[in-house]
Amino acid sequence: MQKKAFLLLFSLLFCCGLFSQTITQTIRGHVVDTDSKFPLFGAVITVMKDSSVLGGANSNDKGEFLIQGIPVGRVKVSCTLLGYGDRKFDNLMVTSAKELILEIDLEQSAEVVSEVEIKATRDGEVMNEMATVSARQFSVSETDRYAGSRGDPARMASNFAGVQGADDSRNDIVIRGNSPQGVLWRMEGTDIPNPNHFNIPGTAGGPVSIINNKYLANSDFYTGAFPAEYGNSISGVFDLRMRNGNNQKHEFSGQFGFLGTEAFAEGPINKEKGSSYIASYRYSTLKLFSLLGIEIGTDAIPQYQDGAFRLFFPGKKNNSIAIWGIGGASKVDILISRQKTPDQRNIYGNNDRDQYFKTRMGIVGLTYSKTISEKTFVKTTLALMADEVDSFHQLVFRHLDTKNEYSVDSLINLLRYNFRQTKLSSATTLNYKVNSHFTLKMGANVDAYRWNMLDSVRTSLIPGTIDYTQFSTRWNGIENGVLIQPYASLRWKLNDDLSFSVGLHGAFFSTSKSLSIPEPRVGLKYSIKPNQTLSFGLGRHSQLQPLYMYFYKPYNDNRQPNRDMDFTKSDHVILSYQIILKKNLRILSEIYYQKLFNVPVEINSSSFSLLNTGAGFSRFFPGELMNAGTGRNYGIEFTVEKFFDRSWLFLFTASLFDSKYTGSDGVQRNTDFNGKYALNILGGKEWNINQHSMLNTGLKITTAGGRWYGPADIAASNATRELVFADSLRNSLQFKPYFRLDLKINYKIDRPKVNHEIGLDLVNILNTKNVLKLTYAPDENNDPNSSIREEYQLGFLPLFYYKIDF
Repeated sequence: MQKKAFLLLFSLLFCCGLFSQTITQTIRGHVVDTDSKFPLFGAVITVMKDSSVLGGANSNDKGEFLIQGIPVGRVKVSCTLLGYGDRKFDNLMVTSAKELILEIDLEQSAEVVSEVEIKATRDGEVMNEMATVSARQFSVSETDRYAGSRGDPARMASNFAGVQGADDSRNDIVIRGNSPQGVLWRMEGTDIPNPNHFNIPGTAGGPVSIINNKYLANSDFYTGAFPAEYGNSISGVFDLRMRNGNNQKHEFSGQFGFLGTEAFAEGPINKEKGSSYIASYRYSTLKLFSLLGIEIGTDAIPQYQDGAFRLFFPGKKNNSIAIWGIGGASKVDILISRQKTPDQRNIYGNNDRDQYFKTRMGIVGLTYSKTISEKTFVKTTLALMADEVDSFHQLVFRHLDTKNEYSVDSLINLLRYNFRQTKLSSATTLNYKVNSHFTLKMGANVDAYRWNMLDSVRTSLIPGTIDYTQFSTRWNGIENGVLIQPYASLRWKLNDDLSFSVGLHGAFFSTSKSLSIPEPRVGLKYSIKPNQTLSFGLGRHSQLQPLYMYFYKPYNDNRQPNRDMDFTKSDHVILSYQIILKKNLRILSEIYYQKLFNVPVEINSSSFSLLNTGAGFSRFFPGELMNAGTGRNYGIEFTVEKFFDRSWLFLFTASLFDSKYTGSDGVQRNTDFNGKYALNILGGKEWNINQHSMLNTGLKITTAGGRWYGPADIAASNATRELVFADSLRNSLQFKPYFRLDLKINYKIDRPKVNHEIGLDLVNILNTKNVLKLTYAPDENNDPNSSIREEYQLGFLPLFYYKIDF
C-alpha cells in the first residue's frame, strides 16, 4: 500500500513536470531609506534573467512598485536611485504559488553625485549600518539550501567561520570557543527567552527550534564586537525579524515530514488599507522514526508543537502597527524502567532514572513604527513573554534476571522542579540622519522580570551514601528584577569608501545591583580598492549569569549566596580583510582576540568556571561563587564563498583558535569548547529538468576538534550515582575529532497557482560515530569500573518532507 501511494505521488509530480504552458508571477515591494525608513520615490527596479530584461518599474510616492508577468524561475533584481547606493538581489526564486515581495533599503551616498554608479550592497552584508566586522545576514533561502540545516537558523549559522555546532542532538552555537549560553536571541528588537523546544535553564539552544523560517525576513547574525544596541551577550547575537504577510493575495502552504506537520497562511486583512496577516502552526511527527526503526538517541518519543502570527496595519502618515507572537510547547517521558535490555541509548537524559519533562514558551508583542520625517525614524516594541520548565524524576533500582533482561526492584521519587519566568519588555530605538555623513541611533531596552521557582530533591543524610531519606529544597520563592540597557551610536561616513562608528552601551540589573557603564563600541570600515575592504572593531560587552542561579540555596542553607553575582565581561578586538575576486566570489579573513573577566568561579579553590556551562540537558548547581575568573580566546578565520550564481554555490570556512580559562585554583586550562579548529565545506547545485521543474542538491562536510573533558572519579560517581570528575585533572583529555557528511536533495515543480516540493535531508550519511559526552550508567552486575561510559551522538538520520504552496 505504501509503495502504491508513493508511486501515485511520484507519477502525479512527474506529470506536473511535463506541463509546458508559460507560468508567470508578480514581483512587488517597497523602497525606503536605510536610516530614516522614508519612502523613496522614483527608484528604478529592473528584473533580469541572464542578460535579458524581463520587466521593470519605478517606485511611487509611497515607495511601492509592481512588476507583473515575470516567468517563474531564477531572476535578478536591481534597484537604483540617483544619490543612493545600488541594491542588487541575485538569483531570487519566482514561483507559481506565491508573489515575490521585496523590502528594499537604499543607503544614501556621502558624496555629491550626478550620474556615477555607487557601489552596490552585496549578498550576505548586514543592513545595520553600525556593524563593521563579524556580521552576516542570512535569509530563508539560505536555511533551505544548506545541507543538514533542517530549516533551523541556528544550525544554518554553524556553517559560518568561527562557529561550531558539533552536537547532533542540539543546535547550541559555540562562537570562537565561548559557551553557547553567551548567545543573545532577539526578535523585533526585544531580547527573548531561549526559542527552542526542550530547553534547559541556563542554555540558549535545544534539540528543535521553535522558530520557523517561513515567517522570517532577512535577519542578522553577529559573532563579535557587535554594535552598541546589543547587550547582555559576550559572544554572539541572533537578530531575527518577522516579515509582513502578502497584503493583496491569500497564500497557503502545507508541509508533512519527519520533523513535523505544518500549516501556513498569509494574506490581506484589508486590501485598500494594505493590512495583512501571517499564521503558522506545526505539530511533531517524530513517532515516524520509531515506526521505521530509525535511531534518534532515545526510545522516548518527543512531542512538540509551535506556532506564530503577525498582524500588520499600516497608517496614513508613514506609521504602522504590528501585533505578533510566537510560542511552543514540548514534552517527553524518558522511562528507563521500561527498558528490557542493558544496551539502550539515551543521550537526552540520565540513565538511572525515569524522567518526565515539559517546556513551554510564549511571546506576544506590539510594534509601532513611524517615519517622522525624511531624517527621523522611531520604532517601539512592547512584548509580554513567559517560559516554563517542569521536570519530575524517579530513581530506578533494577537488576538483570536470568534471561539477561532488566527487572525493576523499586522506583523512588528523586526530584521535582518547576521554573517559571514572566517578562515585560520594551525596546525603543530612534534613528536620526543628521545629513549624508552623520547618522545617530539611540534607544533603550527595559526588561521587568518575575520568577517563580520551586525545586526539591531527595538527598542522603550520610554524605557519600545512597539512602535518600530526606528532601532538600534548592529553590522556593517568587522574585522580581529589572534589567535596563540604554545605548547610543554615531556613524560618521567620511565618503563612500570610509566610515567610522562609535557607541556606548550601559546595563543595570536590580537583583544584584550590578552596573556596567560605559561599554564602548568602535568600528571602522575602509574600502582600500573597489573590491577590497579593511574593517576593524572593538568593544566591551557584558552579560548576566543564568538567571536561576541568583536564587540557588545550598543544602540546609536558607541563604542565596550568589544573589550578588556581577556581570561577566568581555573585551573584543577584531581585524577583518575582504576581497571580491569576481562578481559573486569573495574571500574574507578575520583575526580576533577576546579577553574575559569577572567570570563566576567557586570561592573554594577548584577548576570550575561558568565559561564551561551552557551546553547539554543538565542544570548546573552552583556552590558559592565569586566574579574572579578569567578567560581568553584568540584565533584566525577564513571564508571563501561563491554566492548562488549560474545554478551553484560554494562555501568554505576554516577556523583556527585557542580558548583557555582560569578557575579559582589559578590554573589555566582548555575550555570545554576549545576544539582548536573547525572546517566546513558546503556546496549546492540546481538542475533545471524542464521549464517548470528543477532538482536541487547540496553536500556538506564538517569536521572539528573534539570537546575537552577530564577523567571521572569512579568512586565518587558510584557513591552519588552521578558523574563526578577528578577536579585537578579537568579538561586534560580530549574526545576524538568530530566528522559528519550531509546530503540534501529536493525536487520542485511549478503548476499554475500551485508549487510542489519533495525533499530529503540525509544527515550523517556515513553513520559516523561521534562521541558526545561521558555519562553515568550504573552497572547492575556490580562492577564499579563499568559505570562510566562514552555516549555517542546521532547516527544516520534521513529527514523527508513534502510541501505544497497554493
